[in-house]
Amino acid sequence: MSVLSIENLSIDYRAETTVHAVREVSLTLERGEILGLAGESGCGKSTLAYAITRLLKPPAAITGGRVVFSSREGYDIDLSSLAGDDLRAFRWDKIAMVFQGAMNSLNPVLRISEQLEDVFITHRPELSKADRRARCADLLERVGVDRDRLRAYPHELSGGMRQRVMIAMALALEPQVLIMDEPTTALDVVVQREILREITRLRSELGFAVVFITHDLPLLLEISDRIAVMRAGLIVELDDALTLYTKPKHPYTKRLLSSFPSLTGERGGFVRTGEIALEETDQTVEA
Repeated sequence: MSVLSIENLSIDYRAETTVHAVREVSLTLERGEILGLAGESGCGKSTLAYAITRLLKPPAAITGGRVVFSSREGYDIDLSSLAGDDLRAFRWDKIAMVFQGAMNSLNPVLRISEQLEDVFITHRPELSKADRRARCADLLERVGVDRDRLRAYPHELSGGMRQRVMIAMALALEPQVLIMDEPTTALDVVVQREILREITRLRSELGFAVVFITHDLPLLLEISDRIAVMRAGLIVELDDALTLYTKPKHPYTKRLLSSFPSLTGERGGFVRTGEIALEETDQTVEA
């Protein structure tokens, strides 16, 4: 059963020359599913995410289609019908987002506790201060950060910890859909692995669905149930991860898969042996 349905969604940037950033995209997100959205920079991935969460600003405009959220409580919401306080209440409660460059999005002059508590002050005003603080501490531990870090300022945390704090903030109200826009950008591969492990574990524990946006197709192959490949505002291929990897249909998908070096050296000349490296060094020294 789907939790999110995107139907023929089109988005333009209206400037001197109109840019058709997203063109009649149709997707469904199943409950508990990780849907990967891959494609090169500028293909419309983030624009699509901002349209889902109603965060687009002029000159961007939705020119066609709709996005429908199907709550686990049994009712549907056409997101285009939301406005004002209703939209504000919906965003973090039903659909939350971890933004691109999220680890640099924390306010540098506020402690982590203040920034996490702000979510509960806005959306759960009935909670006491003690309850808010307890929930914030539980959130940090849930994403693998010690609760003592509540008193820390962002600059006192590593990049991986700040990213985890942003994920904790997005999960504060236990949303049914989590949109993650390049959540591992600028993190080293070890921290990336830890973040991805946490996302997978939390998805299993809490049952939310994920739209995971990145240009890193091999990463999506590892964690996604299905993958949509996007190019020039269009979804050019959509399939389960294994089929897309073993039997890609679209030429662009095939090029994406072949653009990453193989660890065994079977694709291209990316792998060098120690002997070649030594020979090159010797030649440099002799020169």
